[in-house]
Amino acid sequence: MGSNPFNEGGGLKKLLSYPLYALIPILIIHFYFNPFSFSPPTNQLPSSNRIIISPPTPQDVPKNTSEPKTETSCDYTKGKWVPTNLEPLYNGTTCDTIKPGQNCMLFGRPDTDYLHYRWQPDNCKLPRFDPNTVLKLLENKHVAFVGDSLARNQLESLLCMLSAASKPRLYYTDGEENKFRKWRFPLHNINVSIYWSPFLVKGVEKTSEYNFNTLFLDSVDEVWAADVRDVDVLVLSAGHWYLHPAIYHYNNTILGCHYCQNYTEIGFYDVYGKALKTTFESILHRTTKGITVFLTTFSPAHFEGEWDKLGACPKTTPYKESEQILEGMNEEMRRVGVEKVREAQIMGTKLINVRIEALDVTKIALMRPDGHPGPYMNPYPFANGVSERVQNDCVHWCLPGPIDTWNEILMDVIRRRSWGGEFTEKR
Repeated sequence: MGSNPFNEGGGLKKLLSYPLYALIPILIIHFYFNPFSFSPPTNQLPSSNRIIISPPTPQDVPKNTSEPKTETSCDYTKGKWVPTNLEPLYNGTTCDTIKPGQNCMLFGRPDTDYLHYRWQPDNCKLPRFDPNTVLKLLENKHVAFVGDSLARNQLESLLCMLSAASKPRLYYTDGEENKFRKWRFPLHNINVSIYWSPFLVKGVEKTSEYNFNTLFLDSVDEVWAADVRDVDVLVLSAGHWYLHPAIYHYNNTILGCHYCQNYTEIGFYDVYGKALKTTFESILHRTTKGITVFLTTFSPAHFEGEWDKLGACPKTTPYKESEQILEGMNEEMRRVGVEKVREAQIMGTKLINVRIEALDVTKIALMRPDGHPGPYMNPYPFANGVSERVQNDCVHWCLPGPIDTWNEILMDVIRRRSWGGEFTEKR
């Protein structure tokens, strides 16, 4: 029979030493996971006697205190266009920054229903654009739009919406068709710029002699990139020029081409992705004070026939959800854009005050075939009857029009994620 420790000599010492021995591994585990911490645990252990060590949840990871506070996010991509009785913030005569070819009201477009729809997200509320609040939100900031004519379309929309409260002052212009312009809102010290750069990277545009573009996919366009250190909010918008014939250079060699002879046909999806990658890398490398970057995703055209025939984009109301799906080229161009934004977000993780977002409007734009100038890209096109050839613009947007919603979303994202301002929650 085994001996009883209570009856043996020194049993009391052994009795006292056993608990001490038992405490040693417990203390080792405690100091391994909580060095020099004597505070009581805030969470109770599971009812099981096993010690469970699991990966940290997002809530457990310390947040970068330099990042601004974030409200509950809103998925703007899912929703529908609904009628509204509210009038636009501006019209064809109250805003003088509208390009003539997009001033549909002034050029005689007779229907007005296209002016009375608003985008309603499924799971959140998109506030109506309040120009006074946005001016305060953008105080002391430089907002720059870079890209093709759709970037200019969006810029002019924003200027018109802000002009309902304060008129911008044009103080710089250069290039044909006003491709480079700068405005200032003096009372709020806001600068707004537009840079023409249809590829975002270095490129040579086609001419009458050479009917193709030449792109250098690994070299950013210095026309705008040289100023990026002075920009607080950068809105990129490019894509449609990638559909044109082009020859692509990459790493000092000709990578291939699109719709050309003598070189390998490689399409434009991967090329567009390479250009975006170069663009984001350049921004991240150059920024010093922080920057908020948006990529406006691809905006579908709505040609239903020949561009120079009557009825090229004849719709006067939005599509219903069951009438149109995002597919083909529109879907792929959007996918590439969103994918490159995600990659850039990862690249910029360690940079302070740098935020990169996709302004994902592709599906929203797809549902608005009624919002283009169509034949009203020219003034009163049917004043003398219907001619054999009728030019139509089914790519750009009437001002005012659906593109104003892009800027409502843009400013709401900035409000939620950057400076914590407040919009007036009214519709």
